[in-house]
Order: sequence, then structure tokens, then C-alpha cells
Amino acid sequence: MRVLGLMSGTSADGIDAVLVDFKGDPSKPKWKILNRGSYEYPSSTREKIIKVGQGLKINSKDWLELVEEITELNAAAARNCDPDSIAEVVGCHGQTVFHRSVKNSERGGTLQILSGPLLANILDRIVIYDFRSKDIASGGHGAPLVALVDETLVGRIYGWRGILNLGGIANLTIIPPKTGIDQTSECLGWDCGPANSLIDLAIQETTHSSSKFDLNGSLAALGRPNLDVIDKWLQEPFFHLEPPRSTGREQFGSQDLQNRKQRLGNVSKEDLLSTLTTFTASIIAQDLDNLFKIKKIRLIELLVAGGGTRNLFLMRQLKKKCRGFNVRLINEIGIPSQYREALAFATLSWWHLLGKKVNPKYITGANKFILYGVRVDP
Repeated sequence: MRVLGLMSGTSADGIDAVLVDFKGDPSKPKWKILNRGSYEYPSSTREKIIKVGQGLKINSKDWLELVEEITELNAAAARNCDPDSIAEVVGCHGQTVFHRSVKNSERGGTLQILSGPLLANILDRIVIYDFRSKDIASGGHGAPLVALVDETLVGRIYGWRGILNLGGIANLTIIPPKTGIDQTSECLGWDCGPANSLIDLAIQETTHSSSKFDLNGSLAALGRPNLDVIDKWLQEPFFHLEPPRSTGREQFGSQDLQNRKQRLGNVSKEDLLSTLTTFTASIIAQDLDNLFKIKKIRLIELLVAGGGTRNLFLMRQLKKKCRGFNVRLINEIGIPSQYREALAFATLSWWHLLGKKVNPKYITGANKFILYGVRVDP
């Protein structure tokens, strides 16, 4: 079956699209990427998405127009990736503008804006969307959903394997080995904390929006990270919550950046970026250390995906802090780093049409098997 997956993450820089052909066993499919492409948001759209996600109040008319705009941009991304309309179904995540993680007995919440019926009619295709609501309603965090399909797409090896996504938020998937006493273990997954969210906000603020990100991590590489402050930040309660856990820009956004800048005092742009980038790598290293301390799981390999892989300083810091196992790009096993999430939502859409339910207990914390997504026909 040919499926088109569309994804825009917390970085809100645009829409990744991937056209995939799936065959065989849904749990161990043969799959092939037929085409892929990215469709950049207009700068005004990206700015609006980020501001709304940070608490900007807009009226009902503006909300409706933003939903329509996001839907039309997803349609354009779909046509760009699949100009001959050979996909039999389109899986579209929509744009996250708010996420509330589960706390104690309080229900989580999440909001992805998209008009599924409008997209289905524009493209004249079946659309699967709204992937997170059922998970939230079943007591889960609704994230990170990509971890639900990682084992299927990536597979197991002769040891514990990790997959790290460096988007706006960093998240981890932990895949058990295919042999030995741990082969009956379940996949694990959780949000680690900020990956690019604070770094991107800092570069936009310090360059007055002339730059959207630290290209190749070149500015961070010129600075000196404040390791003492990072050690204090790593003691914050969120980073010691046992999974499942999730987060977003609501927690690690503009206000959080201002608080951290205040803790750092009067530092150069380079030192600020170096500290924030090293902080991201340190969060992940600490999570993997805690994984061993609590569950006695030690990785032999960490595959890294997402936009953060292009930050060379971040990748160097990650390899420096995650010693004892191989850290490499997910591209090396045939999955294009930038399109991993779009591929994941294409997979969930394929599963939806097949009626395949998933057990998310050890990833999102939801309490039952779930058929992810909502179907709408044109």
C-alpha cells in the first residue's frame, strides 16, 4: 500500500513529507521510500505558530484562518511530494500548538491544528489525522508516538538499541535485543526535554530573528559552556521523573529561556549557545545513565535523527558525554534523518487502515490497545 506521511514538529519550521510503499506483515513490513520532500512554512506562519504556542491570545476568526492555512500548506506539501497522487491514504499529524503532560492523576492534553475533512477534500484522498487524542483519553501522554513504530521500522540487534530524535524536543526510544534474557522485554520511550527549542529561541533573540538556528552549531562551538550551571539545571524535578513522560514548548519555551539566561548572568551570545547546546546533550546522557541505574539497561548503539543532527557541536557533545556505546546517524541504516517522523505517521496510518491496534503502555502510559488516528473520507 502506498501511504503519504506528513509531519510538522515543535520546531514549526515546515512540513516533512514522505511517500512510502508498505508490503507484508504489519509488524515486520517491507517498506520503501518512493519520494520525500520538505515544504517550508512562510516566516509569518512560523512566527504565529510559535507565538500562539507560547500563549498569544487570538480571536476565533484568526484561529479558524490559522487552521485553514495549516491545512492548505499540508495539501501543498502533499502535492509537492506526490504530484501524481499515487498515495492511497494520507497520514497527517497537523501542527502542535499546545501540550499538557500528565501530572499525578490529572489528565494530559494536546492540540494539533488541522482540518482533516478539508485536507481529504482538497487532495481527494482518505486522510488519517488526530493521532494523539485517543491516547490522551486513555490516560496516556499522547507522546512520543514515533516510539510506537521504531521497532517495526528499525528492527532489533544483539543488544539494547536506542533511537534519539533531536527536534524542538528530544525523545528516546529503547528497543530490546533480539536474543538473550531481555528479548521478551517491551520497547520503552519518553520525552527527554529540550533539544533545539531553547537553542533556536536564543539564536533568534540574539540575532533579532536574522537567523532561525545556529548553523552547524558554529556559534556554540566558539563559546564556553557553564558546566556548573548545567549541573544545577540537571537536578530539576522534570529530568528525574520516571517515564512515561512528555513535554513541549509550554515548559521549555520563551519564559524558560529567560529564566536560564538570568541564571547565567551577563554572558556572550557564544557562551549562551554553548551552554544551552551542552545542556541538551547532558540531559540525554543523564537519562541514559538513569536507565542503567534504574533498569540495568545499557545500550550498545544510539541512532540519532532529527534536525539537531545538523548541529555539529551538539553531535560532538553528545558523543563526548555518551561514551561506552556507538553513536551514529540513523541515515546509516537507510532511514533519512529528517523524515523519520513523517515515516512514522505514514506507518501509523497504514496500521489504521489495517485495523492494527498498538499497546502504548510502556511509551505513553495509555491503559489499553489503541487504533491510532481518525479516518475521514473525501
